[in-house]
Amino acid sequence: MARYIFITGGVVSSLGKGLMAASLAALLQARGYRVRIRKFDPYLNVDPGTMSPYQHGEVYVTDDGAETDLDLGHYERFTGVSAHQGDNITSGRIYRDIIAKERRGDYLGATVQVIPHVTDAIKQFAQADTDDLDFVLCEIGGTVGDIEGLPFIEALRQMRNELGRDNTCFVHVTLVPYIAAAGELKTKPTQHSVRELTGLGIQPDVLLCRCEHPLPDSERAKIALFCNVRKEAVIPALDASSIYAVPLQYHHEGLDSEVLRHFLITDAPAPDLARWNDIIDRYEHPEGEVTIGVVGKYVGLPDAYKSLNEALIHGGMANRVKVNIRWIDAEIFEGDEDDIAARLEPMHGILVPGGFGERGSEGKIASVRFARERNVPFLGICLGMQMACIESARAAGHEHASSTEFGDTDEPVVGIITEWMSKEGLQQRSSEGDLGGTMRLGAYEARLSRNSRVSSIYGGAESISERHRHRYEVNSAYRDALEGDGLVFSGMSPDGLLPEIVERPDHPWFIGVQFHPELKSKPFDPHPLFAGFIEAALRQARLV
Repeated sequence: MARYIFITGGVVSSLGKGLMAASLAALLQARGYRVRIRKFDPYLNVDPGTMSPYQHGEVYVTDDGAETDLDLGHYERFTGVSAHQGDNITSGRIYRDIIAKERRGDYLGATVQVIPHVTDAIKQFAQADTDDLDFVLCEIGGTVGDIEGLPFIEALRQMRNELGRDNTCFVHVTLVPYIAAAGELKTKPTQHSVRELTGLGIQPDVLLCRCEHPLPDSERAKIALFCNVRKEAVIPALDASSIYAVPLQYHHEGLDSEVLRHFLITDAPAPDLARWNDIIDRYEHPEGEVTIGVVGKYVGLPDAYKSLNEALIHGGMANRVKVNIRWIDAEIFEGDEDDIAARLEPMHGILVPGGFGERGSEGKIASVRFARERNVPFLGICLGMQMACIESARAAGHEHASSTEFGDTDEPVVGIITEWMSKEGLQQRSSEGDLGGTMRLGAYEARLSRNSRVSSIYGGAESISERHRHRYEVNSAYRDALEGDGLVFSGMSPDGLLPEIVERPDHPWFIGVQFHPELKSKPFDPHPLFAGFIEAALRQARLV
């Protein structure tokens, strides 16, 4: 039977529970255990798919087409275990399913209540498909004390009673702030947070204390005394130089050992941390550096492009170079050619990421044009590929080329996708339908042209599988015009109808992809497109 590790947070949000969960899972995995991580989100949205990136950060997409919390990206990047639909649940999804059952009469006239119906649904989610696992880590979103999170806390309390203390472990992530005026770390917020959790029926077994300064033994002992845990179970968690240093740091502080001790596991093998040591060595000892300009729409919030940021770093690790990322608001490029040149000339590579809506689109097109004309390595992702096709069409004489996403146009180089083939069969959508969960989502196959640059990047592969999240598609009716301008369609859907990849053979490195390769990149397995893009940027850096 799988053992469960429940991760809660207190005092403030954004303490890094997701990173902590990913790091602990990686450490257990390094000892040979089979792990899976799940995320409980208390908000009432069914999923984050319709939420603004400024509200919630990026939307992470799994192979099976689930739109999930960005923490699942951490889980995959640290463990290599592919997440799926069952690894992220929200209050909205739970209540939706329960109300649907009630309307069908499944409850046989019973009064539907938070206890037991909502809590039972949460427990069923936590325990589904776990037979082949050693540890299941469940991260609870939000902060202890949030009213919307109470059903999740109650469900976990019930699970401890049902499964027993030896099969469940509660790790509480908290904050030990440093008060500069007093020159002291303060433990009182942690004490109050644990008291709040205990008042809900849960006594934490391990405390992970986020702090900016080293936590003295005297303060660890004080926290242990007032929070009713062993001193060794009070784990300091200082800020790290990189998120990829966190597993090593937590192992050094004894987090994984303390969790295993709680489960009475005394014969666990020592962790094999060789690949984590190699990752940190590549990150901290680069042999060069490149500067990449990311021209996007949501650059004001780094979490909006979290996976993209990490994939670029992975590309740097693959080439053993430091990647300096310059986030550039696409709107500032609209109508000022001199400003575009001044801002982009120092860049060794230009990347236009995915996004939605017309705002900033002309600035993105201008960035594509700069990369094409100046022979600067270019990577366009999703909307970035569409902007590359619109720019090419305009260069070929279609001066009104645009996307129907931005309004009516006489030259729809990009238009809404109304049907496509999936594993489940023909999928059909309409522009008047719901927004949530209706895009082309998840892993789809693409067939690559032989002797194309992208085929060589993928090691000579003729077919690849990548994750998608888009509602609009490049119009194949413009293929001849685009290829006449030198933009080759080097990747297509298996039925030959949907463009997946475009490239310019006459350019040093110019590729646009309809999918999101950043979602499959990992520090120990960088995505080949990002490794190739950074390699091209490094060549560009040596030319200037």
